[in-house]
Amino acid sequence: MPNFVKVASTSDLKPGSAMTVAVNGIDIALYNVGGKIYATDNTCLHQGGPLGEGLLEGEVVSCPWHMWEYNVCTGEKVGNSSLKVATYPVEIEGTDIKVGV
Repeated sequence: MPNFVKVASTSDLKPGSAMTVAVNGIDIALYNVGGKIYATDNTCLHQGGPLGEGLLEGEVVSCPWHMWEYNVCTGEKVGNSSLKVATYPVEIEGTDIKVGV
């Protein structure tokens, strides 16, 4: 069972935006897709680009370094579902965003 850790407030992450947080030494990217929060590993599988700094369009984030695209809900690379970044469970408690690690 994951340990849920407060990482941000809902006011920190507007719909359609992404950000990076650190949880127990792990960089995690958070995304707000239409009011629902998702979390993935922050590191692109291609060359380690920071996904939390990427462009979020709907459910897809583009790595800012080389434009590899991932579905933030599943972690799967767009066009190749065999490649996947880790995803983390998210809980909202009041205005607190908590990620399970």
